[in-house]
Amino acid sequence: MTSVAIASWIIGPLLVIMTLCFIFRIILTWYPQIELTKFPWILIAIPTEPFLAPTRKLIPPLGGVDITPIIWVGILSLLREILLGQQGLLRMMM
Repeated sequence: MTSVAIASWIIGPLLVIMTLCFIFRIILTWYPQIELTKFPWILIAIPTEPFLAPTRKLIPPLGGVDITPIIWVGILSLLREILLGQQGLLRMMM
């Protein structure tokens, strides 16, 4: 296996897992009474908060709604398409 194929095997699932974590964060914003510091919610908060905290400084909540997880789902989906899509960079290198 080439290093590009190995990178595809690692990057692909990682991007999917992170996208799912951000989708769960979107759902969790509907339930403000949930404490993200308790199990099992902390499993979603730990990998996503390093991305969301700086983004919240740039884009504050609109009307009390935190839209930063939606932005990150879009960024990760775009990144996945650019790297691993049908005409993605890593696909073209294989």
